[in-house]
Amino acid sequence: MVLRLPSLPPPDEETVVSTQFALYRPGLAVGRDAQALHRAASPGFSGWLEHTRPAGGCARPIRLAGTIAAVDRNTGRITSRLHTDELPDRTLYKACGNRRESVCLDCAWVYQGDAYQVVCRGLIGGKAVPVSVGRHPVVFATFTAPSFGPVHHRHVARHTCHSRQRCDCRPAPCRARSAAGTCPHGQPAGCFARHESDDPRLGQPLCLDCYDHDHQVVWNYFSGELWRRTKQAIERHLAALCRKRGIPFVLVVTASGKVRWVPPVRVSHGKVAEMQRRAAVHFHVLLRLDGVDPDDQDALVPPPAGITVNDLEDAVHVAARQITVTTPPHPGQPGGWLIAWGEQIDVRRINTTGGELTDGKVAAYLAKYATKATEATGHSFTRFTPAIIDDYADPDGDHLARLIDACWHLGRPAPTDTSSGATTADDRQASLDAGSNAYAGLRRWAHMLGFGGHFLTKARRYSVTFGLLRATRATYRRTEDDDTTDTLTVGTLTYIGSGWLTEGDALLANTAARQRRESSRIGWEELAHEAWLIGAAA
Repeated sequence: MVLRLPSLPPPDEETVVSTQFALYRPGLAVGRDAQALHRAASPGFSGWLEHTRPAGGCARPIRLAGTIAAVDRNTGRITSRLHTDELPDRTLYKACGNRRESVCLDCAWVYQGDAYQVVCRGLIGGKAVPVSVGRHPVVFATFTAPSFGPVHHRHVARHTCHSRQRCDCRPAPCRARSAAGTCPHGQPAGCFARHESDDPRLGQPLCLDCYDHDHQVVWNYFSGELWRRTKQAIERHLAALCRKRGIPFVLVVTASGKVRWVPPVRVSHGKVAEMQRRAAVHFHVLLRLDGVDPDDQDALVPPPAGITVNDLEDAVHVAARQITVTTPPHPGQPGGWLIAWGEQIDVRRINTTGGELTDGKVAAYLAKYATKATEATGHSFTRFTPAIIDDYADPDGDHLARLIDACWHLGRPAPTDTSSGATTADDRQASLDAGSNAYAGLRRWAHMLGFGGHFLTKARRYSVTFGLLRATRATYRRTEDDDTTDTLTVGTLTYIGSGWLTEGDALLANTAARQRRESSRIGWEELAHEAWLIGAAA
């Protein structure tokens, strides 16, 4: 492998000598380029580069120390043993595996590839999923949050651009109101600006005092329960259609041995949560109709002929209009909050004749959002603690500061709760987290503005799992250079730190990983082009 360093000047003899001297003097500061040059000039550079390859592009790899042993699967005998002291840097590097693009670009790239496979396999099959699922009816639905107050937005009535990511169309006025006047707090109730796509005002409330920040963070927190009930309602609607149309139910035997009659159709889903600029989540969901095999409940079979994609569309709209959740009582809201979907419920079919949505586009779209969190709001936070919360939460601050404050305020411990013997606020919060306070989790997820779910979830039968993809990749790496499958690798390792030893090491490892990633991308493009040429010739 040829490693090309980005814009590093050739070193002279004085630079090399001074760099080598400084690297062995811990008290002296050394530049990144000098560190990289010293590492690249060392005799074991090629071995070090291959050793760090599994964590090559990681921003903060995990460093492990201990023993790695090879064990014979048949006899259980240890055939070889290696201590990390014998490895370069006397440590084993492992990628951090963080899915967030803003934290680790390389690990997020790997996660995004896995997310694409998880979503795409549920649409077209492959990787242990039968290809027959590609003929099942599928819709792509978007569920949005309701309004919690007017915000600045950019609306284009008719797009003429080639790419929505680089949209340069002329938008309509934000909130043109000829007789809008002012709100009770004296702020203008209208906005005549035509916002550009990078306008920082987008998603910001017209009046911070009028906006219901408490309701929004509670909605984010309970949106997962709203989706769970919505999917149940979709399946109930389809089951009622089966009864109405005389489609017989299926007799199955459960794992516990009980005999049950179940509807002949079920819905499998893949769901991604996206954080909007106003910091409210909405869901992009793939809903696929499956049938039920009485002999094998895990089999993916087509739905009965009497249930079509039109019925699935109707079921989504009916469920979105009807299903609501009333949250438990709170001292600040004794009747709880009403959690419901917004008015904008978009349902589209995939792979229709002349349609814009294809399985590849949808899978890539969902995989992209699987690596994001709150970046759309302009900020990305780590988990808050009582020691730092005052630096971020402010009831009189900007939009995000008020949302964080709402999470922290609504999730606070009850002042009179002393039944557990806890005396401090942190102790009371810990006791309430056990389940006596339905809103205690808001403090835990304050850095996510109340949303505590995973950004990518799926039904068990929808597709393959991340675990299967990672296990397959690990097995391939172990057997890439050795065809022996009778050996099991067992590691007794201890965490000793995270991050590269020097900035120069990070530069070299990340540059090599970037080149491998680019080579992989070019290779996939060549394969896709070759397949297209073969198809065109046929």
